Amino acid sequence: MELQLISAVLVFALFLLLGLGVWIAPALLAVGIVGMLFADAPVGSILATTSWASSASWTMTALPLFIWMGEILFRTRLSDDMFAGLAPWVERLPGRLLHVNVLGCGIFAAVSGSSAATAATIGRISLPELKARGYPEGISLGSLAGSGTLGLLIPPSIIMIVYGVAAQVSVARLFIAGVLPGLLLMALFSGYVMAWSLLHKNRIPASGITTTFAQKMKASSRLVPVVLLIVGVIGSIYAGFTTATEAAAIGVVGALIIAAFSGLLNRATFIDSLLGAVRTSTMIFFILLGAAFLTSAMSFTGLPAALAEWIAGEKLPAWGLITALTVLFIILGCFLDGISIVLLTTSVIMPAVQAAGIDLLWFGIFIVLVVEMAQITPPVGFNLFVVQSLTGKDILTVAKASLPFFLLMVAATVLITVFPQIVLSLPQAMTAR
Repeated sequence: MELQLISAVLVFALFLLLGLGVWIAPALLAVGIVGMLFADAPVGSILATTSWASSASWTMTALPLFIWMGEILFRTRLSDDMFAGLAPWVERLPGRLLHVNVLGCGIFAAVSGSSAATAATIGRISLPELKARGYPEGISLGSLAGSGTLGLLIPPSIIMIVYGVAAQVSVARLFIAGVLPGLLLMALFSGYVMAWSLLHKNRIPASGITTTFAQKMKASSRLVPVVLLIVGVIGSIYAGFTTATEAAAIGVVGALIIAAFSGLLNRATFIDSLLGAVRTSTMIFFILLGAAFLTSAMSFTGLPAALAEWIAGEKLPAWGLITALTVLFIILGCFLDGISIVLLTTSVIMPAVQAAGIDLLWFGIFIVLVVEMAQITPPVGFNLFVVQSLTGKDILTVAKASLPFFLLMVAATVLITVFPQIVLSLPQAMTAR
């Protein structure tokens, strides 16, 4: 009963602070202090210890580097190059240019790691083009908001780094594990666009453009630099030549070279990209500090161990726990961003997940997929805000357009649960090399 009372107080305190508009990191620290008081633990010394432990991590150095890489490319003509390079190849597919949203987001996700940046970069060129050519608004908005979430799943992913550090799982193996699920999700999105277009043929404008193979190849040449960057970053990790941090450094150098050759690398854009990376990294590290402190507080109260013991005693099947956690994450996603969800829940659920015998590598991809859903669930869906800012539409309109893509993410989650090798086959092959 005492543990139930403590857990109720901590949950109430957290949601009260978040409801009052307190920043996530201070809210986590405050709830951690309350937990420490319940456990009669030395708050000051533990805060100092966890502050150092949560930040002094070699693995975490990859985080600001990958963020900086995305910030650099965000300031280039990459969105224009993607539209020009991809459009000729999709003109014969049902849905035609709508596939640029899916493919463009998939490619930019592989050099960004950020869901919001992916949606903003592709959307700022694709949405005006689609509107000017008469494509339906709903499917245009939905495909962008849904495909923008690929920034979390296709490596290098910021949230995978955060989960890897929090759960003590190899970030390099997480990156490789996200490749096939990312391609699966892209296939589901494009499949839905084709199915919708075949059912609504009269709403898709005629192409009116015929390009030869030579013209397609010439247009695609604008994508060569970014494709080489993707191969260099992900390929070097898979081949075992580099760690995630070393690959991030390669990515930054490659992004700077691309920006320089595009003629857009100058003092102003360099400083803007650097400051953007600093702001985002600082926010994440502050949340990480708060979450690490809350994790220590939870350990002192004994809540995680009690939860793990309860699950072991109840013999809750893995699928039952996964179902319950999916519902929990979707609910949390209505109010919190993805990184906060991962850091907030990891300390509590990891012992339970291990007690249920769930592979932590697979679970990391599961979390990312479910957190992707949070990016397009109101009222706090970051991709919804991005698309809203690009179009001026109200958030409910964007959320309604995104609903089919939310359901496709649910389907992808079911598929990786039923067929876990979708996640595990590439990391196993990587380890066997």
